[in-house]
Amino acid sequence: MIYVGVTGWGDHDSLYGGVSQRDKLKEYGAHFPIVEVDASFYAVQPKRNSEKWVSETPASFQFVVKAYQGMTGHQRGEIPFESKKEMFKAFCDSLEAYRKSGKLAMVLFQFPPWFDCKRENVNYLRWCKAEMGDIPVAIEFRNQSWYRPNVVQQTLDFIEKEGWIHTVCDEPQAGEGSIPVVLHATDKDKTLVRFHGRNLHGWQRPASGDDWREVRYLYRYNHQELTEWVEKIRILEKESKELYVLFNNNSGGDAADNAKQMIELLGIEYEGLAPKQLGLF
Repeated sequence: MIYVGVTGWGDHDSLYGGVSQRDKLKEYGAHFPIVEVDASFYAVQPKRNSEKWVSETPASFQFVVKAYQGMTGHQRGEIPFESKKEMFKAFCDSLEAYRKSGKLAMVLFQFPPWFDCKRENVNYLRWCKAEMGDIPVAIEFRNQSWYRPNVVQQTLDFIEKEGWIHTVCDEPQAGEGSIPVVLHATDKDKTLVRFHGRNLHGWQRPASGDDWREVRYLYRYNHQELTEWVEKIRILEKESKELYVLFNNNSGGDAADNAKQMIELLGIEYEGLAPKQLGLF
């Protein structure tokens, strides 16, 4: 099964028309069967939020929840917890509603560009996996050192042995701070695919100022680029029972349109989506 969606549900104006802000997730569930929760990256969310989101989505809907930034090393300064162990426990506790409802696809650990391939970081990955227990976890690197020709097989073997779900990415090839497309599943049940766009200039721009994210993810995939990815997705489909395909090129409102194009190219018709145009009633 291939699930296609986008990251976040607030920025995709083409989906909503006159739907109010509070009803956007309900309407989103009429278009896609999965979504990535980004709010969890910026703060460990109170349980009432996930309970609300779970209640607003169809029974078969799935969430990919981003790990909190303090867990992946993005956090600047001190973490707002007494210890890393407490931080992980708080985050895992926040997942209760997703897990009880059967709507948690996985937690995504997206590591920063400076998280390179070295023993210290390998050991940290082992510790993270142990702290997450039986919660399915995906790993996404942003440093090319994990995929150099002399270590790529070791990286994939490690991810598989430790029980991580491999994240396959399409992104600008911008040197050390980006990774190549590596079509390999490390989990027979689940694989994550994320489309970040191919805005090379935006990707290389320093992460500073108010608009760097808007610039970085400003990109619209054309028909040929998406068509080329259909074959890649079919390859991964043979290696994993379930593929979760997420478009993160949100800046110009392109993610939702590209996701719908991909669904059409793959010939998918989803059942169990929410009814559309909730905001009209």
